[in-house]
Amino acid sequence: MKFDVFQIIGAVLTVLGGQGAIRLLIDHDNTGLLGALPGGFAGRLTVYLAATAAGVLLAGWAHDRAKALGRRK
Repeated sequence: MKFDVFQIIGAVLTVLGGQGAIRLLIDHDNTGLLGALPGGFAGRLTVYLAATAAGVLLAGWAHDRAKALGRRK
């Protein structure tokens, strides 16, 4: 059950980070969830990309662990 939760959290991080990075690249003034973050364009883009990478890694790890336990095919 905990690996299912980790996989969901990873998927949410991937979606929010990817969507935010794409939105920021298309419209530099549309900062989304990280509007209050200091650091300007580069700082916000870095955080969005880091969230995307962390989400991919977390979801992949959770999927592999659940698969090892026989919960996934």
